[in-house]
Amino acid sequence: MDSGRYNIFELPRSCQATVIPGGQLMLLEEGEQVVVTQTLGGSATVQTSIGYLVRISPEDSAAFGLAAPVADTVLGDGVPFDMEQVMGRLKNVFDPEIPINVVDLGLIYGCEALLLDDGSYRIDVKMSMTAPGCGMGDVLKNDAQAEVKLVAGVSEADVELVWDPPWSQDRMSDAARLQLGMF
Repeated sequence: MDSGRYNIFELPRSCQATVIPGGQLMLLEEGEQVVVTQTLGGSATVQTSIGYLVRISPEDSAAFGLAAPVADTVLGDGVPFDMEQVMGRLKNVFDPEIPINVVDLGLIYGCEALLLDDGSYRIDVKMSMTAPGCGMGDVLKNDAQAEVKLVAGVSEADVELVWDPPWSQDRMSDAARLQLGMF
């Protein structure tokens, strides 16, 4: 499925979903019909029959056949750590409302690698949201942390939500602006 299609889908079983942008949990019932609005980063964003926009977890999205799971394989032993791989993994984290990843949206404010005593790395990420009141912050923070931990040589990852400076559209990549028609 691509992010530009709107398909009606009947849920094969009940599942938890996260209301966008508030971040509250909501139970979607088996047999409920939803409209799929986005399937990026392994999760699905759907509109419920009563109009809520919600995010279905990557696990349930994959089980339902809505979204292919994002590859979670790490490079084998002996492959050197590469910070570009960290940024590549962060590009698997998508805003559930806007079909753009957090890197191209300009939500990544900083990303540092710290060499640990055992030779592995701790990655510290500073990330923001498009709006301070966004309830999806913890969801995207957890997604980012999980993705970073998949990089060869990374044993620890910490993602901190920051609000200064406030996010603005000026932080977006040219590709993101083009995709959203903002030129």
